[in-house]
Amino acid sequence: MNKQFEIAYFSAEIGISSSIPTYSGGLGVLAGDHIKAAGDAGISMCAITLLYKEGYFKQRLDEEGVQTETYPRFDPDPLIKQMDLNFSIQLRNRKVFIQVFKFEYVADSGDRVPIFFLDTDTDKNIDEDRFITHRLYSGDKDHRILQESVLGFGGIKLLQKLEQNSIKTYHMNEGHCSFLVLSLLRHFKGDADKVKSLCHFTTHTPVPAGHDHFSLDRTKNILNDLIPDDMVLPSIEKSQRLHMTELGLHFSRSANGVSELHGDVAQNQFPWASIGFITNGVHHSYWMGTTFKNIFDKYLPGWRLDPDKLLEIDSVPDQILLEAHLSRKKRLLTYANSQTGKALDMETLTIGFARRSATYKRAQLLFNDLEKLRLLGHKKIQIIYSGKAHPKDTGGKELIRQIVTKAKSLFGSIKIIYLENYDMWLGRLITSGVDVWLNTPLRPNEASGTSGMKATLNGVPNLSILDGWWAEGCDHKVNGWAIGDPNHPDDQKDAEHLYYLLENQIIPMFYDNKKKWIGIMKQAIKTGVRFTAFRMINEYKNQYYKV
Repeated sequence: MNKQFEIAYFSAEIGISSSIPTYSGGLGVLAGDHIKAAGDAGISMCAITLLYKEGYFKQRLDEEGVQTETYPRFDPDPLIKQMDLNFSIQLRNRKVFIQVFKFEYVADSGDRVPIFFLDTDTDKNIDEDRFITHRLYSGDKDHRILQESVLGFGGIKLLQKLEQNSIKTYHMNEGHCSFLVLSLLRHFKGDADKVKSLCHFTTHTPVPAGHDHFSLDRTKNILNDLIPDDMVLPSIEKSQRLHMTELGLHFSRSANGVSELHGDVAQNQFPWASIGFITNGVHHSYWMGTTFKNIFDKYLPGWRLDPDKLLEIDSVPDQILLEAHLSRKKRLLTYANSQTGKALDMETLTIGFARRSATYKRAQLLFNDLEKLRLLGHKKIQIIYSGKAHPKDTGGKELIRQIVTKAKSLFGSIKIIYLENYDMWLGRLITSGVDVWLNTPLRPNEASGTSGMKATLNGVPNLSILDGWWAEGCDHKVNGWAIGDPNHPDDQKDAEHLYYLLENQIIPMFYDNKKKWIGIMKQAIKTGVRFTAFRMINEYKNQYYKV
């Protein structure tokens, strides 16, 4: 490869397309949007991840809402091309061979961002090592160390094999990538300052499950002599554990959280590091529903390369905008009814809640008082849920089961469905097709919440806790609604306020004042402009990619 890159973007998962299932959720989809925006902006970037030939998992729900998982094998050909390049790294006192694959994202501008996929499923490896990269976020602690070693050590070795000598920034998207700093440390003969001058770190969550940490002895047994004996980190001094976020932060010149609120939370989590923030953004042209793209092409030409054009949304006639939304809603409901055998209808206010099933996201908050919900929503609302629980997350699985159970108890009053196998394709369908986007996390655990940004760009107002991006984006009753008291999160009080907003503001406006409702839709789109990947990538370029 002759082209030299300035930014090497590392991520354990990248959601560049629903046809390439090498992602699980928000982190990977954000990585994909980051790459797309970098291509649009002409930033000199390449990306590195792992090739999961069995992906994350395919979700199945039975009649009771019990989740099971299957792992259909993904054949990368012809979407991802195998390169004539393989090499080995030393793990567990033996060579582990890595085959390299490549996908090129081509931006509207014509610029290309190559994504390199590392794969251990090669005939050169023993069966145990071939399995390392099969599945995303699977296996025990040893398996996670092995995967993260392939990403970090293997990724740096790949760049060396490609003779990439102009990298100015190694951008780590979460701690899964942090072993790359040890590889750089070895390459630069222990010069920690040199390594720090080259690295940037982004942390995406305050939730402990998002921060891997391993026994130092366990890690050394797998990595042999790749961990310096004199390395000092708070977690090592305290508990003889290697905390991957600390490792990445310690050897980075700069770091950021993914919203203003999350930047403060992350700074409190790691007070010894200097952590700023860049609020996440979504790739506006990818996540926009087709009918919206068509009317924006007509009324707001140039919006694809300059999303600020969307600020002129008032020039789009109300009826045209409404018809575009109804077209997306019809497509969503047609799909939903075909999958569930239910009969959701076009006239009813449709609420969407779709994201990874984790307890802190409080998907069950809407069901806090079933009788209250039944009374206010009888024949007036219908709800679409979707989202996967990690195979080992028993709490997340139980949450799905409870939603299905409670939905059955509301039969005859409120139609509620749960769409299985949430992915990028379904995410775009739901975020562009519902009437209201619901988000009820326990503040301040929702670091960003990019699904809500996708909804706003499609004219779907948010009904959300003031957490993550919505703490910055919400203009209450103008572009959406804020639930609860941000300074005193409480399940009972948040649920009561949610019911109040539905009963007294949202439901009456939807049915009785369509002009005002469309006004809120237009304000939502204007708000979405502030939360695009176009804005995000320029902030990274100006704040963290400058050296």
